[in-house]
This record gives sequence, C-alpha cells and structure tokens, in this order.
Amino acid sequence: MSLYFTSLNSGSNGNCYYIGNDSEAVLIDAGLSCKETEKRMKKLDLSMSCVKAIFISHEHIDHIKGLEAISKKHQIPTFITEKTILGSRISVPLNNVIKLDLNKNIQIGKLTVTAFSKLHDAADPCSFIISQKDLTVGVFTDIGKACENVIQYFKRCNAVFLEANYDEEMLEKGSYPFLLKKRIKSEVGHLSNAQAVELFLKHRSADLSHLLLSHLSKENNDPTLVKEIFSKYNTNTEIIIASRFHESPLYEIGGKSIKKTAPEKPTQLKIFEI
Repeated sequence: MSLYFTSLNSGSNGNCYYIGNDSEAVLIDAGLSCKETEKRMKKLDLSMSCVKAIFISHEHIDHIKGLEAISKKHQIPTFITEKTILGSRISVPLNNVIKLDLNKNIQIGKLTVTAFSKLHDAADPCSFIISQKDLTVGVFTDIGKACENVIQYFKRCNAVFLEANYDEEMLEKGSYPFLLKKRIKSEVGHLSNAQAVELFLKHRSADLSHLLLSHLSKENNDPTLVKEIFSKYNTNTEIIIASRFHESPLYEIGGKSIKKTAPEKPTQLKIFEI
C-alpha cells in the first residue's frame, strides 16, 4: 500500500503537512485556517474525513493557527505534549486532546507515527516520522541543529520534509536586527541551507526518493538558489521546494510516483516572517 504526502503550506506564514494512505491520514501541524486547509485539500482531491489525527510539533502560531477551528469542526483528535498545550494557550475540546509521548509509536489505522525531541526555541518541540510497513515519511522543520535524534530518524526516511530556512550570506546582509539574526542562527533556531545540505549528504538513506525543502524564509532565502544548491549533487532523490504560498502536488511512495494536482500560481502575502 502506498503512502501519499503533500505540503499544504510551508513557511512562517503557516505550516501544514498531509501524510496518508488510501483510507486514513494525519496532519502534521495546523498552521492554516480551517477554510484554507479544506480548500487546498480539495484541490488535491483529499478529504478531511480521511484525517484521523493532528500532530502538533510546537506552539508557535504558524503551526497551530487553524487547530482550534479544525478540531472543533471536524472532531479530529489532536496529539500534543503537555508543555506544548500549556505554551500554546489554545482552546481545543478536551475530548479531542491526547497526550503525546515522545519516542513511542502511535498507531493511526495502518499508519505508525513517532514523535521525537529536537532543538528549537519552544516549550517542548518535536518532529515526526510517519510509517507504513517499510515506508517512512519524515517532517523535519524548525530545527536549530541536527542533533542525534534528528540524524537517526532522518536515516530511516524514504521521503522527507526538510527545513532549509535561510542562506547565511542573505541573513547576514539582510535587514533583520542583530538579536533576531542571532536567534535564527542559534542551536534553537532554524537550519540553514548549508546545514540542510550536510544532513542530506551525510545521512540520507539510499532509498530516499523525495526531498521536499521546507520552511524557506521569505526574506533570507530564495527558492531558485535552494533548488540549485541541492540539485547539483548527483543523487537519485527528487528535489522539491515546498511553497509558502500554495499546496504542493500530491506525491506517492510505494507505487508509481505521481503528481495528482498542479498548484496554482502563488499569491503574494504581506507578512513579515523569518
């Protein structure tokens, strides 16, 4: 049975990733409004009725903005750590909240979801791998440094959403204040293009077929630059940029690789973001 995956949006204006099979799916983060999440899923012929759980990585607004509305409207269980829900101050119906324990397998139908800790400036940040038999999709964003947890789980992935947040030179020469630059570059900030390349080249699986470069900064990175950096390496991995403006195509592993729906042209958003 195949695994399907798409980025519904990736960036500090909202993060939401869909991973599932033919009958059930999960959302990793809910950083889009309920209406926009539904709209983008519909474009890809995906149904919210297939979403059996939402997993939250941390409490920053670009990861939880739509959680309350989605959870209440669709009555979808939300897996979230205690520290994260306290830090988020969101109001999700208690019957929809399930305590998320790290490093434990959570079964959602035929999907197995595992959360693990990472380095980021949040109350209890975590990333995820989603597996089905011998297929694994990982979501690795909002990471200050590739710690041992990140490395070990990255090695297991057949497809992965990997943060490439900023170009070091663009950040250094950019208009951000010194303290914000320092925070972004810190071990609890974000992965640079160079750090993402290093993780990819040193620790990718021989079976890594799709790399979706994610959470690109609007101010401190450039999609064309990122694509060029990664594409120059002669690997069997398809390199994709996850957009901050629209959904990506729906990809498949475990079967014939597909792109079911081409995204629309980007709509510019006037948001200051990192």
